[in-house]
Amino acid sequence: MRPFHLAFPITDIEATRRFYGEVLGCRIGRESPGKWIDFDLFGHQMSAHLTGKPAGEPLTGSVAGDAVPIPHFGVILPMEDFLALAKRLEADPDTRWGMRPKLRFEGESGEQRTMFLFDPSGNALEFKAFADDAQIFAV
Repeated sequence: MRPFHLAFPITDIEATRRFYGEVLGCRIGRESPGKWIDFDLFGHQMSAHLTGKPAGEPLTGSVAGDAVPIPHFGVILPMEDFLALAKRLEADPDTRWGMRPKLRFEGESGEQRTMFLFDPSGNALEFKAFADDAQIFAV
């Protein structure tokens, strides 16, 4: 699979650098000081562009009875990586949760662990891991 690219708005480059670089553990790529910065988010190119405008209040959708922020982006991780990231985020008092780590669709097709959080600019992220990766696109 080829990596995807996503450009998204931010309000503060240094807060974004700390969140994606230190909290999420992303490798920092190229940057144009005061304009944009790239991150390697689990193999995908994320370009954070300074717009000065926050992401805005997200809308919500419903999944398995939970309100989830829309729009959001994130990565499907191997279970071990998900659990390690969840532990690191739960230990960080500055994590702004949308939904703390939980098990969803237990015993059903598509069983997964999921969590939602917000970056310093209000962008919503979801990280998830499937009990069985063959279920990622199950109907």
